[in-house]
Amino acid sequence: MDITIRAALPAEYEELGEITARAYLDDGLLDPEANGFYLTVLRDVAGRAADAEVLVATHDGQLLGGVAFAAPGSRLAEIAGPHEAEFRMLAVSPAARGRGAGEALVRACMDRARALEGVTHLVLSTKAAMLGAHRIYGRLGFTRTPERDWAPVPAVPLLTYRVEL
Repeated sequence: MDITIRAALPAEYEELGEITARAYLDDGLLDPEANGFYLTVLRDVAGRAADAEVLVATHDGQLLGGVAFAAPGSRLAEIAGPHEAEFRMLAVSPAARGRGAGEALVRACMDRARALEGVTHLVLSTKAAMLGAHRIYGRLGFTRTPERDWAPVPAVPLLTYRVEL
């Protein structure tokens, strides 16, 4: 499949926000009652775009998914340390999964991180249940960093991964 990765257009923010929210909801990663705040965050692509580079994967004009790439100094970075970039909210529409969009988005983040002077690693946080994403990370050389695992709220433990660029 010929997938294009590019910066999200403001006209796509609402659709990408819904793809992101649906990916988390449909995979059972969020309880809309308990995690209503984070659902709002997932839908707020404009807010992400103000603090990070929002990338989308498209095929034949169809939006497949997106990710937020946080360069050093971005307020969106949660775990990145010195010499690290981070990506967040990787999401692919359930209907588009298995076609390479997720991997293409992660590769684009790796390329952007490599292009930044002084950046030697790319990091991310993920939920234990995001097994499809974990397979992508493993294929691309990311390794677990359990010493960095954390929880933004007690009921949401996150695993961390890192790749040397």
